Amino acid sequence: MARILITGAHGFIGRHLARHLSQNGHVVLGLGHGIWPPLHAEQWGLTLWHNGEIDGPNLRLIQRQSGTPDIVYHLGGGSSVGVAIANPREDFHRTVNSTAELLEWLRLEAPDCRLVAISSAAVYGANLQGPISETVAKNPFSPYGHHKSIMEYLCQSYCDAYGLKVVIARLFSVYGQGLRKQLLWDVCSQLEKNPDYLRLGGGGGELRDWVEVGDVVRALSLIEAHADQSRKVINVGTGIGTNVRAVVQTVVDAWFENAPSRPEIAFSGEARKGDPQSLVADSTFVKSLGFEPRIALKDGLFAYVGWFRSEAGTAR
Repeated sequence: MARILITGAHGFIGRHLARHLSQNGHVVLGLGHGIWPPLHAEQWGLTLWHNGEIDGPNLRLIQRQSGTPDIVYHLGGGSSVGVAIANPREDFHRTVNSTAELLEWLRLEAPDCRLVAISSAAVYGANLQGPISETVAKNPFSPYGHHKSIMEYLCQSYCDAYGLKVVIARLFSVYGQGLRKQLLWDVCSQLEKNPDYLRLGGGGGELRDWVEVGDVVRALSLIEAHADQSRKVINVGTGIGTNVRAVVQTVVDAWFENAPSRPEIAFSGEARKGDPQSLVADSTFVKSLGFEPRIALKDGLFAYVGWFRSEAGTAR
């Protein structure tokens, strides 16, 4: 049993990770933003939730209350290309400043702790085709990608200078029940308002590696053991690319599963700012650790639509 701290535990991936780790016998602590009553946090597997900035004082407070963690999963930070483009300064603060604060606390207060830093495929940038290996040079295409890249460099500097133990997980297109933003949420929200017509940005041919959040947290629990002074980078994806149009069509099929007709689906044809044409993982390494995706894309999308119609609509 390990004592594990998750920054950003109140977020979409953080909640699922907390529950997964707790179900596997670990003590899970959380730090980040969001009002989260203790009973609700406990239902997601957290022993402690602290609402506040990821900074030295709050990290030391948690340390005094619950002990020094053995592992930190750093999910705190920006989580959307669109939001980062709209407000790059805030995204920089959330992603870069929080990482600097965390690394400094680890250096001074918890040097033996292992850090799993959550990055993004956005660091790879545009103009790539086929599966992307971890050795491909970073070439970010958006403020979001640049900030994740800076976060990675910060981790590298603390590994090199102070011997901190870090592994970086580059996540591809994570989706699943509870996600209240991005493509799937937008499609379902439009269908709820107007079931006859669906209009989306982009061309529909954008290729993504869609990985369900339950598979993501299993992968993250596997790669933690690879946190060391070399700052290893590991892609977290399925290795399978599916274009946006096919995903949207599957969501529509799930929404109208028993209906005789389907709405018209229209794409603007204009590339969305900061949106590469292809991001598909070379997942060779993570699969060598024993990871295999368990949730087929169609099943995951149908489950998302079911969640949206039964939970999300009543919660807004």
